[in-house]
Amino acid sequence: MEFLSSLNPLYSVSGLLVGILVGITGVGGGSLMTPLLVLLFNVHPATAVGTDLLYAAITKSAGTAVHSRNKTVNWRIVGMLGLGSIPAAIVTLLLMSGIDRNSLSFKATLTQSLGWMLFLTAILLIFRKPIVDKVADWRKHHKPVEPRTIAIATFVLGLVLGGMVTLTSVGAGALGVTALLMLYPRLEIRDVVGSDIVHAVPLTLVGGLGYWMIGEIDWAMLVSLLIGSIPGIIFGSHLAPRMPDKVIRPILAVTLALVALKLVTS
Repeated sequence: MEFLSSLNPLYSVSGLLVGILVGITGVGGGSLMTPLLVLLFNVHPATAVGTDLLYAAITKSAGTAVHSRNKTVNWRIVGMLGLGSIPAAIVTLLLMSGIDRNSLSFKATLTQSLGWMLFLTAILLIFRKPIVDKVADWRKHHKPVEPRTIAIATFVLGLVLGGMVTLTSVGAGALGVTALLMLYPRLEIRDVVGSDIVHAVPLTLVGGLGYWMIGEIDWAMLVSLLIGSIPGIIFGSHLAPRMPDKVIRPILAVTLALVALKLVTS
């Protein structure tokens, strides 16, 4: 009863709005939820990141089930990403556990890291296709890349994602999908997206549980967000085919860039 009284309807409304946007655009909740918690609700950046990681692990589990059933997951890619990302996440959490997370310097570093990751997300929202097309064209006119080199690059991508996502909760979607499209140009986009989502579940779960162990999870906030976001994602997914993607993505990119600017300069 006491726990129920600690649920905040404002978090649920925010979760609903973010869920709708995630359903429409496919952009990860971390790009939207974490800065919202930090800027609008003045939540400690580490608590916002940790809570959002568990939020992502729960909400993306449904996506994992769908992609697995539809056979739109390349498990070899998921495995290679995980080999890099899970150890990187654990190392990042171990480093954070030994830091004074209430210090002004830590808060500033985490806030700025979040801001720069949002800038990168905004850029990739607009320029992902020309970037991927440019790389694909370059690869057509050069010697084929060895499979071993691609495997190593995928592992390194996992390392980068593990550190970035654990630190900021941002990057698994925008950066992961873009890099995979460049590494595997012959793979169907649905398989790339499916593999990225499936990989994000264990990564965000490990990250979220790690933040729980160092005391940076707000359970009442997490439940409040889920109450709004789960129906929001369902509604947004049904709404997506009726929304003009060419209009929504630039608006979202500009919004993320403005939020990033606020975080970087705060």
